Amino acid sequence: MSHRIVLASGSQSRRAVLAAAGVEAETIKPNVDEDAAKASFRASDMKVRDQAMQLAELKSVKISMREQGLVIGCDQMLSLDGEPFDKPIDLDDARNHLKKLSGKSHILETAIVISENGKPVWRNLARPKLTVRKLSDEFIDTYVDTIGDPLLSTVGAYQLEGLGAQLFTRIDGDYFTILGLPLLPLLDYLRTRGVLMS
Repeated sequence: MSHRIVLASGSQSRRAVLAAAGVEAETIKPNVDEDAAKASFRASDMKVRDQAMQLAELKSVKISMREQGLVIGCDQMLSLDGEPFDKPIDLDDARNHLKKLSGKSHILETAIVISENGKPVWRNLARPKLTVRKLSDEFIDTYVDTIGDPLLSTVGAYQLEGLGAQLFTRIDGDYFTILGLPLLPLLDYLRTRGVLMS
């Protein structure tokens, strides 16, 4: 049984979460054309959570077809009343995202798929719900100017582990999932596979 773990992602935060939990994983970027995939999904009116799951599987399977071991693919999409939000394309887009989220609750559709030998062997979907307080334009401008470009690497233009904590009045869901990796169910699966001690 192979104990090699591969994270099919370029995400530094996911890698850091795994490493902090004692899971050694190699990272390989899957180079999937996410924009084309999302356009196809949205043309067929696919639900946001299903889009996230399909993208996670696409990444996982692609790497698993050429790499040995358990390949972890992840994707996270923000859903506001069924409308999908992608990562902001620039800081003005980040401001617009925050204005839309202001005073409302949204769901982070967070999917994880593990593949082995080119086939999915495990899936998990976590759906934390986050409520953003009513944000003033002045706060949004200061927030975006203070954090800058790192906001472009996260859906919703927030970083919960930093200043982004000030955006919310309520969070229902676990911290790791909000960072983009449903860690606890993943660790449980790795124990069942004998990768981690039970």
